[in-house]
Amino acid sequence: MQNPSQRSRYRGCLLGGAVGDALGAPIEFIRDNDEIRRRFPPDGVTGYVAGAWGTGAITDDTQMTLFTAEGLIRAMVRSHTKGICHVPSVVHHAYLRWLHTQGRRSSHPLFKEPFDGALIREQRLFDQRAPGNTCVRSLMGPEIGKPVANLKGSKGCGGVMRTAPVGLFVSRERVFDLGCEIAAITHDHPSGYLSAGFLSLLIHDLLNGAELDDALDAAEDALRNQPHHEECVELVGLARELAGQAEPGMDTIGRIGEGWKAEEALAIGVYCALVARGDYARGVLLAVNHKGDSDSTGSITGNILGVMLGVEAIPTAWLNDLELSDVITQVADDLLDVPENPERWWSKYPGW
Repeated sequence: MQNPSQRSRYRGCLLGGAVGDALGAPIEFIRDNDEIRRRFPPDGVTGYVAGAWGTGAITDDTQMTLFTAEGLIRAMVRSHTKGICHVPSVVHHAYLRWLHTQGRRSSHPLFKEPFDGALIREQRLFDQRAPGNTCVRSLMGPEIGKPVANLKGSKGCGGVMRTAPVGLFVSRERVFDLGCEIAAITHDHPSGYLSAGFLSLLIHDLLNGAELDDALDAAEDALRNQPHHEECVELVGLARELAGQAEPGMDTIGRIGEGWKAEEALAIGVYCALVARGDYARGVLLAVNHKGDSDSTGSITGNILGVMLGVEAIPTAWLNDLELSDVITQVADDLLDVPENPERWWSKYPGW
């Protein structure tokens, strides 16, 4: 395969994640591998199947990924226009707009109607797609979560599953820390936010042409420098070991976990990307066919393989039938284009 362009990688990352999300959504709550095989013989889904929201429908994973991207863009626009910006606060404000689309209210002072910007005008984002309880509960509160190493906090995958845009948009020296900060807005257990820092750095290095093994080595090195890294390091190491030794499938994924926890979802994504290498479809189908958080593991795997291989690696039929593919494509393009002249984007991405 030819080396994909940067635009292809940006689109591949976001569309690839959304496709994985949509493939996994209809089987997310099937809690038995044998039941998956029975419903979709012989080895699980091989393409989109009709779910509660239709065929090719995204979930809250993709919704929140889009609002992460919007928050990052608006932070850059603010920084270049006003000269000062606290990026996590601007991203948090974006998540409050997402919360509004879910019919919820927040006690945070920035939750003020009417809301503005491009995404809030997209009525197709106002559907509730099983939003994560931790995300909703955290955003309804009066404060922004921070990476304070709360060992009794949440380490669900709702932080890591939305942070791929950080890797597309942030300098390498800042990307790991900012991935952690953005995940910690809602998930303040170290495994909940360190997984997001790892994924953000991994996406960044793959975007810039690193080989997968080298990018994983670098992300592991960064991870080991953080307090309370042990759970993430252990599972990523297991994923890398299993990718080289075990027969790919549901049972092997089960040795890593089910993906409800952040470190499990990250490690499953790493495992599936390693097994698939240059085959996007193989990787995301492996990632969604198991009795766990199939849409989140599909999304993370899709982000990784999409940025590696570019949008051309995603089957055209899946892109054609993907809900909101036009919006996702536009946001990916904006992530690439805005840094060239941030000031002129204020009307679409006002800086707050």
